[in-house]
Amino acid sequence: MTVIQDDDRAAWPSTLRQAAIEALASADLDEKVDRTNLACRLWFGRRLGLHSASDPSHPGRPGRPAEPELVSPRKLKRRSIHTEEGRIVLIHALAHIELNAIDLALDIVARFAQETMPRSFFDGWMTVALEEAKHFGLLSRRLQSLGSRYGAMPAHDGLWQAVEATSHDLSARLAVVPLILEARGLDVTPSMIEKLTEVGDLETAKILEIIYRDEKKHVAIGAKWFRFLCARRGENPAERFKLLVRESFRGDVKAPFNDRARAEAGLTPTFYRSLSPRSR
Repeated sequence: MTVIQDDDRAAWPSTLRQAAIEALASADLDEKVDRTNLACRLWFGRRLGLHSASDPSHPGRPGRPAEPELVSPRKLKRRSIHTEEGRIVLIHALAHIELNAIDLALDIVARFAQETMPRSFFDGWMTVALEEAKHFGLLSRRLQSLGSRYGAMPAHDGLWQAVEATSHDLSARLAVVPLILEARGLDVTPSMIEKLTEVGDLETAKILEIIYRDEKKHVAIGAKWFRFLCARRGENPAERFKLLVRESFRGDVKAPFNDRARAEAGLTPTFYRSLSPRSR
């Protein structure tokens, strides 16, 4: 792995899109995190342009190491909070989600940098990428403290399939990734924190508390910019959201919902309630 130091100017990208593509393409996960952190420092330090004709090509898929093996969700081990082995399976699954979340944020920048959007749009998604990298690091270190590591067991590729289904449309990407997939984290994380606390795994619970607070901000960023695009086009945000989800999301929008946390992030029940199988 080559770690890029802040004073190694020859290795710096010249645009944010280049920086995002290079981080996205990196198969070495330490390098991916390092490139993500560098991109954020340069972007927020106003040292990068947004995009240029000389930017590298989008890699199509994120770079990944040989492990974990990607398999069907049906082949994954059962997650349980009541045994250490089960908690390792759970933490590994969460680390895999957070790794994908880094690439999801980078991909929004890499794929949509040429859209006519305010600079603050890219500020928001680079903040998301930075925080997802933090979450991945916290969970990876927790696995190591339990005698395991990220990549030690299989994982699935469902999150990246959502990227491919929304690669054509920024509104669809915002509807599906932050407002469906990340919002789901707001629904399920509080109960995981409670159960981990009950079994005495306070270290993992504290990590999930950090993730929960940050993910609420990430959903809020998605909701803000989804509403921005709808306002620019004169569309009703809730109705547009439901249309895009039906077109671009394969799964169900599952209840129960954490209505309070979702509303705090700008995602009110008019968006998602009618999409749940329970309401049909």
